[in-house]
Amino acid sequence: MGKKPVVIGVAGGSGSGKTTVAKEIFRQFADQSILILEQDAYYKDQSEKSMDERLETNYDHPLAFDNDLLIEHIEKLRNKEGIEKPVYDYTAHTRSDKIIPIEPKDVIILEGILILEDERLRDLMDIKLFVDTDADVRIIRRLLRDINERGRSIDSVIDQYTTVVRPMHNQFIEPTKRYADIIIPEGGQNRVAIDLMVTKINTILETKEILKS
Repeated sequence: MGKKPVVIGVAGGSGSGKTTVAKEIFRQFADQSILILEQDAYYKDQSEKSMDERLETNYDHPLAFDNDLLIEHIEKLRNKEGIEKPVYDYTAHTRSDKIIPIEPKDVIILEGILILEDERLRDLMDIKLFVDTDADVRIIRRLLRDINERGRSIDSVIDQYTTVVRPMHNQFIEPTKRYADIIIPEGGQNRVAIDLMVTKINTILETKEILKS
């Protein structure tokens, strides 16, 4: 059967630096068998809805995600089966017709704002991380990203943050911190925490290799 892959969950609020942490862990293991699976790819298909209905989607709410499909895909990867990762079209506000073939790897990094909210997802993880960054830093990062990369206005970003992102963070994301094995303050800037994580992952990989033999 072979050893099961190590599944690492990296959660945190929008702009917390969780993607940076995930990419840094990936970089540290770049010479090994590793992949990143983004929860953002698993927003629900909305092709049956009108555009007006799609525009009302709250992307920071747990119900926006197709966790059933995500769990199915993680279980397949853990069983050494390939998957077809969906691609979300943010301009059409629904899942696109494209897919990305993903082959199983020894290390799976699962990254997303609400990956610790669902107990079924938590049960699939060997290590659960929460990237904890001050709210003022997160809003500044989000402002810069949405203005520079997504062409949005300052007013629209601030309005979305105050009416949706912040309330959803406080209601759904922040409480999941209690499920984390490790809390990483300040995201990708925290070299000590990332180095500790790399050491821990190596230990788990070595343990699984010993058990396998």
